[in-house]
Amino acid sequence: MPKVQYGNKTIEYTFQTKEGLKSHYISVEKGDGVILKGKSIPEDLAHKLILKKATWILDKLELVSAIMDDDIVTGSRIQYLGRKYYVELFINNELDNIEIDFTESKFKVTLPKHLNEQPQLKQAFAKFFKTKAKEKIAPRVRKWSKTTGLTFNELKFRQLEKRWGSCTSNNNIIINIEAVKLPFSLIDYLIVHELTHTKVKNHSKEFWAELSKHILNWKELDSQMYGMKL
Repeated sequence: MPKVQYGNKTIEYTFQTKEGLKSHYISVEKGDGVILKGKSIPEDLAHKLILKKATWILDKLELVSAIMDDDIVTGSRIQYLGRKYYVELFINNELDNIEIDFTESKFKVTLPKHLNEQPQLKQAFAKFFKTKAKEKIAPRVRKWSKTTGLTFNELKFRQLEKRWGSCTSNNNIIINIEAVKLPFSLIDYLIVHELTHTKVKNHSKEFWAELSKHILNWKELDSQMYGMKL
């Protein structure tokens, strides 16, 4: 990784070649560090561009280092349907509530200044994800139920602490609203897994045999699911 010396500070950065850009741009983000983007140039010229913005870069590095990993701020990345999307906050004091707009490429969050606090932002995203879980996952549950012939009683979405989903003794399917952050391949696996429990209540050989009828690569998906952070 290239680096430059600015006084007693060392600035490390990465260069991303973007031949379509007319100018060179510098970004500083938590996790990614300092990134210089633009047409390919000699390293000594890249160093000069970094040094030219050194004061600004050092200020930004100090700022992002103070951000907690789960804080929601401009520059955060929040996972949704298997990908992490950029978050951008806009202050609008004419609003009474927090509005979250997902633009397919980022989360645009508009809010009044007095609600620009982490508890309120996290509550707003929890509400957003619950709505999206119902919108995105419920139709897939009905589709998989019809495809597999495994019927359920009711479908519910809740915030669960230690599991992605469950099936009750009377065949109610409960899906963790956090599941909407998973890719669709794992969402479908979760759905079929819980639907299979409507027929087999434990994780016996009979259960896995039934599951394998509907999802051939269940072992691979189960391993991925186990490694996903709740």
